[in-house]
Amino acid sequence: MTDTPSLHPAAAEVTRLLDGVTEEHLDGPTPCPEYPVAALLDHLMGLTLAFTWGARKTAPDAAAGASGPGAATAAHLDPQWRSRLPEQLSTLADAWADPGAWDGMTMVGGATLPGEVMGLVAMDELVLHGWDLAVATGQEFRCDPVSTEVVLGFTEASAQPGEEASRAGIFGPVVPVAADAPPLHRALGYAGRDPAWTP
Repeated sequence: MTDTPSLHPAAAEVTRLLDGVTEEHLDGPTPCPEYPVAALLDHLMGLTLAFTWGARKTAPDAAAGASGPGAATAAHLDPQWRSRLPEQLSTLADAWADPGAWDGMTMVGGATLPGEVMGLVAMDELVLHGWDLAVATGQEFRCDPVSTEVVLGFTEASAQPGEEASRAGIFGPVVPVAADAPPLHRALGYAGRDPAWTP
């Protein structure tokens, strides 16, 4: 795949947001109904490892202790998340900076997809969950234009007729958003999120 997008800006934004997460936030709600903030952080811990393995096309490292996407809980959150998660975000972005990560087939969380699709899924996860974390903790979310465009294209495609099965368990029902709304807000709506959500 040529002209692959960089995951570094989205990973850096999630890292920036971590400094604004207080202990008081951990039990609070997020736009993901099943995830309080602590569980969202655990999900980020798991998905950064899983998508790094996917980029490298290596088997999951059981010794890493990752719960993996979909198995996150607040109780499972690593006490060292403040130091480990930034490292894992950087490693994830570096792994997808390798052009070979976007070639061939790869598996993440039991799903097997072309690398060029899985890389977009990884960016989608970073941007959407970065936004989730920001609004749940009262912070501004800053998404660079390239990442916004990629995620808008990805979520819009998933919202088309006939894609219901592929989006099941990933996105909620589409939230109507004005056609002239900012691109990120439209991407959020296609992903089943209300851009006006507050805790």
